Amino acid sequence: MQKLGLSFNLSQKLSPQQIQFIKLLQIPTAELEARIEEELEINPALEEGEFTEGPADEVDNNDDNFDEEYDNSSENDDYEDSKEDSYDEEIPLTDYLDEDYAGYKMQGDGNGNDEEDRDIPFTSDVTLSELLQNQLGFLKLSERETIIGEQLIGTIDNDGYIRRDLEAIANDLAFQQSFETDIDEIESVLFKIQTFEPAGVGARNLQECLLLQLKRRHDHQELLDIAIDIIEHSFEEFTKKHYEKIQKKYNIDDEQFKEVIDIITHLNPKPGGSEGGDVKSQYIIPDYILTNNNGKLELSLNSKNAPDLKISRAYMEMFETYDKSDKKDKKMREAVTFVKHKLDSAKWFIDAIYQRQLTLLRTMEAILKMQYDFFLEGDETKLKPMILKDIATVIDMDISTVSRVASSKTILTEFGLYPLKYFFSEGITTDSGEDVSSREVKQLIKEIIDKEEKQKPLSDDKLDEILREKGYNIARRTVAKYREQMGIPVARLRKEV
Repeated sequence: MQKLGLSFNLSQKLSPQQIQFIKLLQIPTAELEARIEEELEINPALEEGEFTEGPADEVDNNDDNFDEEYDNSSENDDYEDSKEDSYDEEIPLTDYLDEDYAGYKMQGDGNGNDEEDRDIPFTSDVTLSELLQNQLGFLKLSERETIIGEQLIGTIDNDGYIRRDLEAIANDLAFQQSFETDIDEIESVLFKIQTFEPAGVGARNLQECLLLQLKRRHDHQELLDIAIDIIEHSFEEFTKKHYEKIQKKYNIDDEQFKEVIDIITHLNPKPGGSEGGDVKSQYIIPDYILTNNNGKLELSLNSKNAPDLKISRAYMEMFETYDKSDKKDKKMREAVTFVKHKLDSAKWFIDAIYQRQLTLLRTMEAILKMQYDFFLEGDETKLKPMILKDIATVIDMDISTVSRVASSKTILTEFGLYPLKYFFSEGITTDSGEDVSSREVKQLIKEIIDKEEKQKPLSDDKLDEILREKGYNIARRTVAKYREQMGIPVARLRKEV
Protein backbone atom coordinates (compact mmCIF):
# COMPACT_ATOMS: atom_id res chain seq x y z
CA MET A 1 0.00 0.00 0.00
CA GLN A 2 1.43 3.34 -1.05
CA LYS A 3 1.79 6.10 1.50
CA LEU A 4 2.07 9.81 1.00
CA GLY A 5 4.56 11.77 3.00
CA LEU A 6 5.80 15.33 3.30
CA SER A 7 9.46 16.11 3.77
CA PHE A 8 11.49 19.31 3.88
CA ASN A 9 14.94 19.65 2.36
CA LEU A 10 17.23 22.64 2.88
CA SER A 11 20.02 23.22 0.35
CA GLN A 12 22.27 26.05 -0.72
CA LYS A 13 22.79 27.03 -4.32
CA LEU A 14 24.97 29.72 -5.85
CA SER A 15 23.18 32.39 -7.84
CA PRO A 16 24.44 33.26 -11.34
CA GLN A 17 25.81 36.52 -9.91
CA GLN A 18 27.79 34.65 -7.25
CA ILE A 19 29.20 32.23 -9.81
CA GLN A 20 30.24 35.15 -12.00
CA PHE A 21 31.95 36.85 -9.04
CA ILE A 22 33.84 33.66 -8.10
CA LYS A 23 35.11 33.21 -11.65
CA LEU A 24 36.24 36.84 -11.87
CA LEU A 25 37.93 36.59 -8.48
CA GLN A 26 40.08 33.66 -9.58
CA ILE A 27 41.51 35.18 -12.75
CA PRO A 28 44.69 37.29 -12.52
CA THR A 29 44.98 40.83 -13.84
CA ALA A 30 46.61 39.57 -17.04
CA GLU A 31 43.37 37.78 -17.99
CA LEU A 32 40.92 40.37 -16.68
CA GLU A 33 41.19 42.61 -19.74
CA ALA A 34 40.35 39.69 -22.06
CA ARG A 35 37.36 38.73 -19.89
CA ILE A 36 36.01 42.30 -19.96
CA GLU A 37 36.44 42.49 -23.74
CA GLU A 38 34.55 39.21 -24.08
CA GLU A 39 31.65 40.61 -22.03
CA LEU A 40 31.64 43.81 -24.08
CA GLU A 41 31.23 41.74 -27.24
CA ILE A 42 28.30 39.65 -26.04
CA ASN A 43 26.40 42.35 -24.12
CA PRO A 44 25.49 45.50 -26.12
CA ALA A 45 24.14 47.15 -22.95
CA LEU A 46 27.68 47.27 -21.58
CA GLU A 47 30.20 49.70 -23.02
CA GLU A 48 33.44 51.43 -22.21
CA GLY A 49 33.30 54.85 -20.67
CA GLU A 50 35.35 57.35 -18.75
CA PHE A 51 35.68 56.70 -15.06
CA THR A 52 33.43 58.86 -12.87
CA GLU A 53 34.69 59.03 -9.31
CA GLY A 54 32.17 58.42 -6.58
CA PRO A 55 31.75 56.55 -3.33
CA ALA A 56 31.54 52.79 -3.52
CA ASP A 57 28.00 52.80 -2.15
CA GLU A 58 26.76 54.39 -5.38
CA VAL A 59 26.75 50.91 -6.87
CA ASP A 60 23.14 49.79 -6.54
CA ASN A 61 22.78 46.19 -5.48
CA ASN A 62 19.08 46.29 -4.62
CA ASP A 63 17.61 46.03 -8.10
CA ASP A 64 18.72 42.51 -8.95
CA ASN A 65 15.33 40.93 -8.39
CA PHE A 66 12.42 41.72 -10.65
CA ASP A 67 8.97 40.20 -10.75
CA GLU A 68 9.22 36.69 -12.19
CA GLU A 69 5.91 37.13 -13.98
CA TYR A 70 7.46 39.95 -15.97
CA ASP A 71 10.54 37.89 -16.81
CA ASN A 72 8.30 35.19 -18.28
CA SER A 73 5.82 37.54 -19.95
CA SER A 74 7.48 37.32 -23.36
CA GLU A 75 6.87 33.58 -23.37
CA ASN A 76 3.09 33.99 -23.00
CA ASP A 77 0.96 35.03 -25.94
CA ASP A 78 -1.95 36.12 -23.74
CA TYR A 79 -1.34 38.96 -21.34
CA GLU A 80 -3.77 39.58 -18.52
CA ASP A 81 -5.09 43.07 -17.99
CA SER A 82 -3.91 43.07 -14.43
CA LYS A 83 -0.31 42.53 -15.59
CA GLU A 84 -0.58 45.17 -18.27
CA ASP A 85 -1.68 47.73 -15.70
CA SER A 86 1.28 46.99 -13.48
CA TYR A 87 4.19 47.29 -15.92
CA ASP A 88 5.10 50.74 -14.66
CA GLU A 89 5.79 49.29 -11.23
CA GLU A 90 7.62 46.25 -12.53
CA ILE A 91 10.21 48.27 -14.44
CA PRO A 92 11.79 50.95 -12.24
CA LEU A 93 13.10 53.19 -15.01
CA THR A 94 15.14 55.34 -12.65
CA ASP A 95 17.38 52.38 -11.95
CA TYR A 96 18.61 52.48 -15.52
CA LEU A 97 18.41 56.20 -16.35
CA ASP A 98 20.98 57.29 -13.79
CA GLU A 99 24.02 58.42 -15.74
CA ASP A 100 26.19 58.66 -12.62
CA TYR A 101 26.46 54.89 -12.27
CA ALA A 102 29.64 54.32 -10.30
CA GLY A 103 32.59 52.70 -12.03
CA TYR A 104 34.29 49.64 -10.60
CA LYS A 105 37.69 51.28 -10.29
CA MET A 106 38.62 52.71 -6.91
CA GLN A 107 41.02 55.31 -5.64
CA GLY A 108 43.37 52.50 -4.61
CA ASP A 109 43.84 51.47 -8.23
CA GLY A 110 47.35 52.24 -9.42
CA ASN A 111 49.01 52.92 -12.77
CA GLY A 112 46.62 55.61 -13.92
CA ASN A 113 46.66 57.44 -17.24
CA ASP A 114 49.14 59.98 -15.90
CA GLU A 115 51.82 57.34 -15.66
CA GLU A 116 54.26 57.29 -18.52
CA ASP A 117 53.80 54.26 -20.77
CA ARG A 118 56.94 52.28 -21.32
CA ASP A 119 57.54 49.99 -24.25
CA ILE A 120 59.18 46.66 -23.53
CA PRO A 121 62.09 46.06 -25.93
CA PHE A 122 62.22 42.74 -27.75
CA THR A 123 65.29 41.23 -29.35
CA SER A 124 65.33 40.36 -33.03
CA ASP A 125 67.64 37.34 -32.82
CA VAL A 126 67.07 34.43 -35.17
CA THR A 127 65.64 31.24 -33.74
CA LEU A 128 67.70 28.10 -33.24
CA SER A 129 65.98 26.43 -36.18
CA GLU A 130 66.77 29.37 -38.49
CA LEU A 131 70.38 29.41 -37.31
CA LEU A 132 70.81 25.71 -38.10
CA GLN A 133 69.05 26.06 -41.46
CA ASN A 134 71.48 28.82 -42.44
CA GLN A 135 74.47 26.64 -41.55
CA LEU A 136 72.96 23.72 -43.45
CA GLY A 137 72.96 25.85 -46.59
CA PHE A 138 76.74 26.24 -46.43
CA LEU A 139 77.35 22.48 -46.64
CA LYS A 140 77.71 20.93 -50.04
CA LEU A 141 75.00 18.31 -49.54
CA SER A 142 73.19 16.20 -52.05
CA GLU A 143 69.44 16.57 -52.51
CA ARG A 144 68.83 13.49 -50.37
CA GLU A 145 71.09 14.75 -47.57
CA THR A 146 69.41 18.16 -47.64
CA ILE A 147 65.96 16.58 -47.18
CA ILE A 148 67.24 14.48 -44.27
CA GLY A 149 69.05 17.47 -42.77
CA GLU A 150 65.93 19.65 -42.84
CA GLN A 151 63.93 16.86 -41.22
CA LEU A 152 66.54 16.48 -38.46
CA ILE A 153 66.66 20.23 -37.78
CA GLY A 154 62.89 20.30 -37.52
CA THR A 155 63.12 17.56 -34.89
CA ILE A 156 65.62 19.39 -32.67
CA ASP A 157 64.07 20.71 -29.44
CA ASN A 158 64.57 24.27 -28.19
CA ASP A 159 67.33 23.15 -25.82
CA GLY A 160 69.31 21.71 -28.75
CA TYR A 161 68.64 17.98 -28.34
CA ILE A 162 67.22 15.39 -30.73
CA ARG A 163 65.08 13.14 -28.58
CA ARG A 164 63.24 11.34 -31.36
CA ASP A 165 64.66 7.96 -32.41
CA LEU A 166 66.36 7.89 -35.80
CA GLU A 167 64.11 5.00 -36.79
CA ALA A 168 61.07 7.16 -36.06
CA ILE A 169 62.57 9.98 -38.14
CA ALA A 170 63.01 7.53 -41.03
CA ASN A 171 59.34 6.59 -40.70
CA ASP A 172 58.38 10.28 -40.69
CA LEU A 173 60.23 10.81 -43.96
CA ALA A 174 58.57 7.75 -45.48
CA PHE A 175 55.03 8.72 -44.51
CA GLN A 176 55.22 12.49 -44.86
CA GLN A 177 57.46 12.86 -47.92
CA SER A 178 57.49 9.35 -49.45
CA PHE A 179 61.26 9.43 -48.94
CA GLU A 180 62.92 6.08 -48.32
CA THR A 181 66.11 6.05 -46.23
CA ASP A 182 67.79 4.08 -43.45
CA ILE A 183 69.26 4.82 -40.03
CA ASP A 184 72.87 4.81 -41.26
CA GLU A 185 72.18 7.51 -43.86
CA ILE A 186 70.29 9.62 -41.32
CA GLU A 187 73.08 9.24 -38.77
CA SER A 188 75.73 10.34 -41.28
CA VAL A 189 73.79 13.61 -41.84
CA LEU A 190 73.26 13.99 -38.10
CA PHE A 191 77.03 13.86 -37.52
CA LYS A 192 77.40 16.82 -39.90
CA ILE A 193 74.70 18.80 -38.06
CA GLN A 194 76.50 18.11 -34.79
CA THR A 195 79.42 20.16 -36.12
CA PHE A 196 77.17 23.27 -36.25
CA GLU A 197 77.10 26.10 -33.76
CA PRO A 198 76.27 26.19 -30.90
CA ALA A 199 78.59 23.38 -29.82
CA GLY A 200 76.69 20.31 -28.64
CA VAL A 201 73.60 20.91 -30.74
CA GLY A 202 71.99 17.81 -32.24
CA ALA A 203 73.04 15.55 -29.37
CA ARG A 204 70.75 12.66 -28.46
CA ASN A 205 71.54 12.72 -24.76
CA LEU A 206 73.59 14.64 -22.19
CA GLN A 207 76.59 12.35 -22.49
CA GLU A 208 76.84 12.90 -26.26
CA CYS A 209 76.28 16.65 -25.78
CA LEU A 210 79.23 16.96 -23.39
CA LEU A 211 81.47 14.85 -25.65
CA LEU A 212 80.68 17.02 -28.68
CA GLN A 213 81.76 20.11 -26.75
CA LEU A 214 84.90 18.53 -25.32
CA LYS A 215 86.09 17.27 -28.71
CA ARG A 216 85.91 20.80 -30.14
CA ARG A 217 88.35 22.16 -27.60
CA HIS A 218 92.11 22.09 -28.17
CA ASP A 219 93.52 23.68 -25.02
CA HIS A 220 95.04 21.62 -22.20
CA GLN A 221 94.98 18.52 -24.39
CA GLU A 222 96.18 16.16 -21.65
CA LEU A 223 93.38 17.21 -19.30
CA LEU A 224 90.87 17.16 -22.18
CA ASP A 225 91.78 13.54 -22.99
CA ILE A 226 91.08 12.56 -19.37
CA ALA A 227 87.80 14.50 -19.38
CA ILE A 228 86.68 12.81 -22.61
CA ASP A 229 87.58 9.39 -21.23
CA ILE A 230 85.63 10.08 -18.02
CA ILE A 231 82.50 11.08 -19.95
CA GLU A 232 82.86 8.12 -22.34
CA HIS A 233 83.61 5.37 -19.84
CA SER A 234 82.79 6.66 -16.35
CA PHE A 235 79.74 8.84 -17.02
CA GLU A 236 77.52 7.10 -14.46
CA GLU A 237 80.10 7.51 -11.69
CA PHE A 238 80.53 11.17 -12.69
CA THR A 239 76.79 11.93 -12.51
CA LYS A 240 76.65 10.33 -9.04
CA LYS A 241 79.74 12.31 -7.97
CA HIS A 242 81.78 9.26 -7.01
CA TYR A 243 84.89 11.39 -7.38
CA GLU A 244 87.21 9.32 -5.22
CA LYS A 245 86.49 6.25 -7.32
CA ILE A 246 87.13 8.15 -10.57
CA GLN A 247 90.34 9.73 -9.29
CA LYS A 248 91.66 6.38 -8.19
CA LYS A 249 90.77 4.83 -11.56
CA TYR A 250 92.74 7.44 -13.56
CA ASN A 251 95.53 7.75 -10.98
CA ILE A 252 95.82 11.55 -11.04
CA ASP A 253 96.57 13.95 -8.23
CA ASP A 254 94.06 16.26 -6.56
CA GLU A 255 95.07 19.37 -8.49
CA GLN A 256 94.78 17.73 -11.92
CA PHE A 257 91.51 16.04 -11.02
CA LYS A 258 90.05 19.35 -9.87
CA GLU A 259 91.00 20.95 -13.20
CA VAL A 260 89.42 18.07 -15.15
CA ILE A 261 86.16 18.33 -13.20
CA ASP A 262 86.21 22.11 -13.65
CA ILE A 263 86.45 21.67 -17.45
CA ILE A 264 83.48 19.30 -17.50
CA THR A 265 81.24 21.31 -15.16
CA HIS A 266 81.71 24.46 -17.24
CA LEU A 267 80.23 22.84 -20.37
CA ASN A 268 76.75 23.85 -21.51
CA PRO A 269 74.14 21.11 -20.81
CA LYS A 270 71.56 22.96 -22.93
CA PRO A 271 73.31 24.25 -26.04
CA GLY A 272 70.11 25.49 -27.65
CA GLY A 273 68.96 27.39 -24.57
CA SER A 274 71.02 30.49 -25.32
CA GLU A 275 69.45 30.75 -28.76
CA GLY A 276 65.96 30.82 -27.33
CA GLY A 277 64.45 28.52 -29.93
CA ASP A 278 60.94 29.48 -30.99
CA VAL A 279 59.81 30.25 -27.46
CA LYS A 280 58.23 33.67 -27.04
CA SER A 281 59.05 35.88 -24.08
CA GLN A 282 56.39 35.95 -21.38
CA TYR A 283 55.94 38.65 -18.80
CA ILE A 284 54.05 38.46 -15.52
CA ILE A 285 51.67 41.33 -14.88
CA PRO A 286 51.41 41.98 -11.12
CA ASP A 287 47.97 42.30 -9.55
CA TYR A 288 49.22 44.61 -6.78
CA ILE A 289 51.89 47.29 -6.64
CA LEU A 290 53.51 48.16 -3.31
CA THR A 291 55.64 51.29 -2.98
CA ASN A 292 57.63 52.59 -0.05
CA ASN A 293 57.08 56.33 0.27
CA ASN A 294 59.59 57.52 2.88
CA GLY A 295 58.92 54.58 5.17
CA LYS A 296 55.17 54.51 4.50
CA LEU A 297 53.95 51.52 2.51
CA GLU A 298 51.34 52.36 -0.15
CA LEU A 299 49.33 49.56 -1.75
CA SER A 300 47.47 49.87 -5.03
CA LEU A 301 45.68 47.57 -7.44
CA ASN A 302 47.11 47.23 -10.92
CA SER A 303 44.13 48.00 -13.16
CA LYS A 304 45.96 49.76 -15.96
CA ASN A 305 44.84 47.34 -18.67
CA ALA A 306 41.19 47.04 -17.57
CA PRO A 307 38.86 49.53 -19.31
CA ASP A 308 36.21 51.53 -17.44
CA LEU A 309 32.66 50.27 -17.86
CA LYS A 310 29.23 51.88 -17.86
CA ILE A 311 25.65 51.14 -18.84
CA SER A 312 24.83 51.97 -22.47
CA ARG A 313 22.93 55.25 -22.83
CA ALA A 314 21.21 53.90 -25.95
CA TYR A 315 19.65 51.09 -23.93
CA MET A 316 18.53 53.56 -21.29
CA GLU A 317 16.77 55.56 -23.99
CA MET A 318 14.90 52.41 -25.03
CA PHE A 319 13.31 52.41 -21.58
CA GLU A 320 12.41 56.06 -21.99
CA THR A 321 10.74 55.22 -25.30
CA TYR A 322 8.83 52.39 -23.64
CA ASP A 323 7.68 54.72 -20.86
CA LYS A 324 6.10 57.04 -23.43
CA SER A 325 4.65 54.29 -25.62
CA ASP A 326 1.54 52.15 -25.54
CA LYS A 327 2.43 49.54 -22.91
CA LYS A 328 -0.18 47.13 -24.29
CA ASP A 329 1.80 46.60 -27.47
CA LYS A 330 3.06 43.02 -27.40
CA LYS A 331 6.19 43.59 -29.53
CA MET A 332 7.20 46.51 -27.39
CA ARG A 333 6.86 44.40 -24.26
CA GLU A 334 9.02 41.67 -25.78
CA ALA A 335 11.67 44.20 -26.79
CA VAL A 336 11.78 45.79 -23.36
CA THR A 337 12.13 42.32 -21.78
CA PHE A 338 15.24 41.71 -23.87
CA VAL A 339 16.63 45.14 -22.99
CA LYS A 340 15.92 44.57 -19.31
CA HIS A 341 17.82 41.27 -19.30
CA LYS A 342 20.82 42.87 -20.99
CA LEU A 343 20.81 45.77 -18.55
CA ASP A 344 20.59 43.38 -15.62
CA SER A 345 23.54 41.41 -16.98
CA ALA A 346 25.57 44.61 -17.44
CA LYS A 347 24.76 45.81 -13.91
CA TRP A 348 25.70 42.43 -12.44
CA PHE A 349 29.00 42.33 -14.35
CA ILE A 350 30.04 45.84 -13.29
CA ASP A 351 29.11 45.01 -9.71
CA ALA A 352 31.06 41.72 -9.86
CA ILE A 353 34.14 43.56 -11.14
CA TYR A 354 33.79 46.13 -8.37
CA GLN A 355 33.39 43.43 -5.71
CA ARG A 356 36.43 41.63 -7.16
CA GLN A 357 38.60 44.72 -6.81
CA LEU A 358 37.30 45.39 -3.31
CA THR A 359 37.96 41.80 -2.18
CA LEU A 360 41.46 41.80 -3.69
CA LEU A 361 42.30 45.04 -1.92
CA ARG A 362 40.92 43.91 1.46
CA THR A 363 42.78 40.60 1.27
CA MET A 364 46.12 42.17 0.38
CA GLU A 365 45.73 44.88 3.03
CA ALA A 366 45.29 42.13 5.64
CA ILE A 367 48.39 40.30 4.37
CA LEU A 368 50.34 43.57 4.35
CA LYS A 369 49.37 44.26 7.95
CA MET A 370 50.45 40.79 9.14
CA GLN A 371 53.72 40.76 7.16
CA TYR A 372 54.51 44.47 7.49
CA ASP A 373 58.10 43.96 8.69
CA PHE A 374 58.92 41.84 5.63
CA PHE A 375 57.45 44.34 3.15
CA LEU A 376 59.37 47.11 4.87
CA GLU A 377 62.80 45.44 4.69
CA GLY A 378 62.47 42.43 2.37
CA ASP A 379 64.10 40.14 4.94
CA GLU A 380 62.67 36.60 4.70
CA THR A 381 63.42 35.97 8.35
CA LYS A 382 60.84 38.65 9.18
CA LEU A 383 58.00 36.60 7.67
CA LYS A 384 55.52 35.49 10.30
CA PRO A 385 53.58 32.20 10.32
CA MET A 386 50.32 32.81 8.44
CA ILE A 387 47.64 30.54 7.06
CA LEU A 388 44.54 31.18 4.97
CA LYS A 389 42.31 31.04 8.02
CA ASP A 390 44.18 33.95 9.62
CA ILE A 391 43.39 36.27 6.70
CA ALA A 392 39.82 34.95 6.34
CA THR A 393 39.18 35.84 10.00
CA VAL A 394 40.55 39.37 9.59
CA ILE A 395 38.51 40.23 6.49
CA ASP A 396 35.47 38.22 7.67
CA MET A 397 35.27 36.08 4.55
CA ASP A 398 35.34 32.38 3.80
CA ILE A 399 38.69 30.56 3.53
CA SER A 400 37.80 29.51 -0.02
CA THR A 401 37.58 33.19 -1.03
CA VAL A 402 41.04 33.91 0.35
CA SER A 403 42.35 30.79 -1.38
CA ARG A 404 40.99 31.99 -4.74
CA VAL A 405 42.65 35.37 -4.28
CA ALA A 406 46.00 33.87 -3.28
CA SER A 407 46.10 31.10 -5.89
CA SER A 408 47.03 33.16 -8.94
CA LYS A 409 47.85 36.70 -7.81
CA THR A 410 51.21 38.46 -7.51
CA ILE A 411 52.51 41.64 -5.91
CA LEU A 412 55.33 43.86 -7.16
CA THR A 413 57.56 45.25 -4.41
CA GLU A 414 60.89 47.04 -4.43
CA PHE A 415 62.45 43.67 -3.53
CA GLY A 416 60.93 41.81 -6.48
CA LEU A 417 57.78 40.09 -7.67
CA TYR A 418 56.14 37.66 -5.24
CA PRO A 419 53.15 35.33 -5.58
CA LEU A 420 50.69 35.76 -2.72
CA LYS A 421 51.13 32.09 -1.82
CA TYR A 422 54.70 32.96 -0.83
CA PHE A 423 53.50 34.77 2.30
CA PHE A 424 51.54 31.81 3.66
CA SER A 425 53.61 29.36 5.68
CA GLU A 426 53.46 26.99 8.62
CA GLY A 427 54.52 27.97 12.10
CA ILE A 428 57.31 26.35 14.11
CA THR A 429 57.79 26.87 17.85
CA THR A 430 61.33 27.51 19.09
CA ASP A 431 62.79 26.63 22.49
CA SER A 432 61.93 30.13 23.68
CA GLY A 433 58.26 29.54 22.82
CA GLU A 434 58.30 31.95 19.88
CA ASP A 435 56.42 31.04 16.69
CA VAL A 436 58.53 31.44 13.57
CA SER A 437 57.69 30.93 9.91
CA SER A 438 58.90 27.88 8.01
CA ARG A 439 60.37 30.43 5.57
CA GLU A 440 62.80 31.49 8.27
CA VAL A 441 63.85 27.87 8.84
CA LYS A 442 64.32 27.32 5.10
CA GLN A 443 66.46 30.43 4.85
CA LEU A 444 68.56 29.22 7.76
CA ILE A 445 69.02 25.79 6.14
CA LYS A 446 70.14 27.48 2.93
CA GLU A 447 72.65 29.64 4.78
CA ILE A 448 74.09 26.61 6.60
CA ILE A 449 74.47 24.69 3.33
CA ASP A 450 76.07 27.70 1.60
CA LYS A 451 78.73 27.84 4.33
CA GLU A 452 79.35 24.08 4.55
CA GLU A 453 82.64 22.51 3.51
CA LYS A 454 81.99 21.39 -0.06
CA GLN A 455 84.36 18.45 0.18
CA LYS A 456 82.33 17.16 3.15
CA PRO A 457 78.73 18.41 2.76
CA LEU A 458 76.36 18.16 5.69
CA SER A 459 73.82 15.35 5.85
CA ASP A 460 70.18 15.94 6.82
CA ASP A 461 70.91 14.48 10.24
CA LYS A 462 73.73 16.98 10.75
CA LEU A 463 71.53 19.85 9.55
CA ASP A 464 68.85 18.77 12.03
CA GLU A 465 71.44 18.73 14.80
CA ILE A 466 72.64 22.26 13.96
CA LEU A 467 69.07 23.58 13.85
CA ARG A 468 68.30 22.06 17.25
CA GLU A 469 71.39 23.75 18.67
CA LYS A 470 69.95 27.05 17.41
CA GLY A 471 66.62 26.34 19.12
CA TYR A 472 64.57 25.05 16.17
CA ASN A 473 63.01 21.73 17.17
CA ILE A 474 62.09 20.02 13.91
CA ALA A 475 62.36 16.45 12.72
CA ARG A 476 64.98 15.24 10.24
CA ARG A 477 62.28 14.39 7.69
CA THR A 478 61.07 18.01 7.92
CA VAL A 479 64.61 19.20 7.19
CA ALA A 480 64.68 16.91 4.15
CA LYS A 481 61.28 18.21 3.01
CA TYR A 482 62.36 21.86 3.27
CA ARG A 483 65.65 21.11 1.48
CA GLU A 484 63.81 19.42 -1.40
CA GLN A 485 61.30 22.29 -1.63
CA MET A 486 64.23 24.69 -2.13
CA GLY A 487 65.68 22.44 -4.86
CA ILE A 488 68.84 21.62 -2.90
CA PRO A 489 70.19 18.10 -3.63
CA VAL A 490 71.28 15.57 -1.00
CA ALA A 491 74.75 15.80 0.55
CA ARG A 492 76.29 13.24 -1.83
CA LEU A 493 75.31 15.29 -4.89
CA ARG A 494 76.55 18.54 -3.33
CA LYS A 495 80.05 17.18 -2.93
CA GLU A 496 82.83 18.98 -4.78
CA VAL A 497 86.54 18.25 -5.21
